[in-house]
Amino acid sequence: MKIRVYYEDTDAGGIVYHANYIKYCERARSEIFFSKGITPDDMSSGFVVAHLEADYLQAAKLGELLEVATHVIEIKKSYITLDQEIYKESKVIFRMKIKVAYVDDGKPTRIPKKIVNVLESMI
Repeated sequence: MKIRVYYEDTDAGGIVYHANYIKYCERARSEIFFSKGITPDDMSSGFVVAHLEADYLQAAKLGELLEVATHVIEIKKSYITLDQEIYKESKVIFRMKIKVAYVDDGKPTRIPKKIVNVLESMI
């Protein structure tokens, strides 16, 4: 997924604020499902972040065009593990490993089959 860096994404020096890299990855995860005509959640269930590890390798700046790549590492009954990378041109500038759990009313539950099907198509 391509993302343009806008003024609102940056600090006073025109550098992308660190939390926005995580937001860019969140948008890319959601877009995977939106592009298939489904949403990854409903009113009482959906994914929540259980764990993430992030490496900030190089800064992005105002006006730059970034690409977010998402790779499924593991699909379990109630959670998935993903690798996500943000590229500037062809260079990785941010890398994140994230585990998200599927919950219903705040409790871990089986990931719906329609979502598993989308994830399995990415392996």
